[in-house]
Amino acid sequence: MKTRRVTAAIASVVALSLGAAACGGGDDSDGNGGGNGKKDAALTSIVNPSTKKGGTVSYEHSDVPDSLDPGNTYYGWVQNFSRLYARALTTFKPAAGKEGLEVVPDLAESLGTPSADAKTWTYKLRKGLKYQDGTPITSKDVKYAIERSNFAPEALSNGPTYFKSYLEGGDKYKGPYKDKSADGLKSIETPDDSTIVFKLKAPFADFDYLATFSQTAPVPQAKDTGAKYVQNIVSSGPYQFESYEEGRSATLVRNKNWDAKTDPIRKALPDKVTIKFKVNPVTVDNDLLSNKITADAAGTGVQPATQPKVLVGKNAASTDASYAGATQYIALNVNVKPFDNADCRKAVQWAIDKKSVQDAIGGSPKGDVASTLLPPSVNGYTKFDTYATDGNKGNVAKAKEALKACGKPNGFDTILTARSDRPAEVASATAVQASLKKVGINVEIKQFPSGKYFSNFAGVPSYVHDNKLGMLSMAWGADWPTGFGFLDQIINGAAIKPSGGNNLMELNDPKINKALTDAIANTDDAARTKAWGDIDKMVMDNASVVPLIYRKNLLYRPASAANVTVTQAYLGMYDYLLMSSTK
Repeated sequence: MKTRRVTAAIASVVALSLGAAACGGGDDSDGNGGGNGKKDAALTSIVNPSTKKGGTVSYEHSDVPDSLDPGNTYYGWVQNFSRLYARALTTFKPAAGKEGLEVVPDLAESLGTPSADAKTWTYKLRKGLKYQDGTPITSKDVKYAIERSNFAPEALSNGPTYFKSYLEGGDKYKGPYKDKSADGLKSIETPDDSTIVFKLKAPFADFDYLATFSQTAPVPQAKDTGAKYVQNIVSSGPYQFESYEEGRSATLVRNKNWDAKTDPIRKALPDKVTIKFKVNPVTVDNDLLSNKITADAAGTGVQPATQPKVLVGKNAASTDASYAGATQYIALNVNVKPFDNADCRKAVQWAIDKKSVQDAIGGSPKGDVASTLLPPSVNGYTKFDTYATDGNKGNVAKAKEALKACGKPNGFDTILTARSDRPAEVASATAVQASLKKVGINVEIKQFPSGKYFSNFAGVPSYVHDNKLGMLSMAWGADWPTGFGFLDQIINGAAIKPSGGNNLMELNDPKINKALTDAIANTDDAARTKAWGDIDKMVMDNASVVPLIYRKNLLYRPASAANVTVTQAYLGMYDYLLMSSTK
């Protein structure tokens, strides 16, 4: 994904290669302070832990949400934030480190029960669930929520459409605003008020991850007003809206009809949660540094101008450089010469000085040098380096061997794309250009605007071929943090589209395609997880992807923020379901 739930965002069993970190601030169960930990402490622990109820958690954001309607959002931070007022069938466990990447039941009393072929998934709702007005939550409300969010683009167009893609009959159903039949989408069955059954077109073992999307949060049909529902969202979580001013702010207060007995994962410590939108990003950083707010809702880290203030001195101990769940890479298009030849692709792999790329984007706070397509924060990540070089600075000798093998001993000319309004990407491209020049590969950089990069240029195979765009800059994050959630849309041959595609390599390897299909159909978790790493190795052996950087966020936690921990489930931001305040 592209900075949505991705970027993305977004967040799995993680192999972060980070040792267990101490909480730093020690136990602060009375909520009266006690420091805010050590550098990177929130990556693997809960910093400034507290069990004290009360206070206000305050957020600011430099932009506006696509929507706070749980059925009309794709932004990673909204998926995280919406768990305060919208309970999905499943969610990610509010916990530190690897525990926080575990999918746990939320509205459902357990994870889904799959059929033997993983094509039918059944969930039972917990007993005693109620909306903010005291009315019961039923399985029919969950079904309706999915119908409105995936099948009514005329009213709700922002969210993902995985349910539409995978449910039987999803391509024909017109959505609840047009289809007034009592049955609705027949592939979602509700035999009673506590049971919901999903019938899929094909095996899909990641369905519990799909069920974490806020689109499965219940919506009472009688209260739905389509696009206007965001003005009066009916809460199923511990908080409800006291006020909402579109594009400006929102205030959440306690939902008196939320019953903690039905919700073992939420502590709901704050009395109030506030959020302001369209705040200057530097102002957001300054408000964090002066302890005026609890967190930056965007969760993407401080601005470049603020970075020097938090990397040294007393502020450094309050920072967390978290993986953003995204990999920056170069796609080598296998249908543009000379990259139809694997050895020419390998020449680029060996020649690129990845350390120079890291330096160009701002150094280690912005990310680690990458050797795999899967980032370390995704289930299935396996640490390996097919094209290892000393200090990640490239290997001229091996690059020239590969050039000789591909019949281009003196090098060749090619074009590298970059997005003109992304300075870091342009800087990366310039560093790559300098690396390749050392081995006789002459790179011309062509820049395109982000808004049309996929729809008009890099994502349009005919344009790529006609203009001989051999190398294409790319960054990608998972819609959910498993190997399938990350890899499918960028390496599966079925993802190649006439326009708007993300498989920029045009990789259509039958063995890789089959490996993806076999893995997602496998209900053995361990085998499926291993398969993602194996598939990553297949892609690297193919040499059509040059991983550059595992992106990072440089987060800052003010002294008043309590129960602070990074969640890789939501693209490396803080877990908003856990966060409280000592104010």
